[in-house]
Amino acid sequence: MPEVLLLDTGAWVALMDRSEQYHEACVTVLEGWTGQIVTTEAVLTETLDLVGPSWKAQRICLEFVLRGAVLLIPSSRESLRRVSTLMEKYQDVPMDFADATLVALGEEIGTNRVFTLDRRGFSVYRLHGRGAFQILPS
Repeated sequence: MPEVLLLDTGAWVALMDRSEQYHEACVTVLEGWTGQIVTTEAVLTETLDLVGPSWKAQRICLEFVLRGAVLLIPSSRESLRRVSTLMEKYQDVPMDFADATLVALGEEIGTNRVFTLDRRGFSVYRLHGRGAFQILPS
């Protein structure tokens, strides 16, 4: 089974915007990754919002999904229950909805690798309450 990487909003925005401070580090991660990259609809929504109102920037994000660079995995009722539990547990961090969907997805598919710039959150979040995330870029 190939390695799976969870894609978070900050890294996605940095990939799309050459002026972002971490653009080069994120491009390096993407170029070196040979496994599957997955994300959630919540992360896609957040990313589209953050790249701004420009259709050109939003189209590039959507094409990333449409051409298969990223697999978009919708939330199930069961995963949304887990999201609710996670957001309650980590409300002091705080954990937003998009992050919670990624943690729930990581638990569901069995990966601890996350492509994120949110070190503060993902260094605290735990898979099934125990397993730490491996954060890229490192």
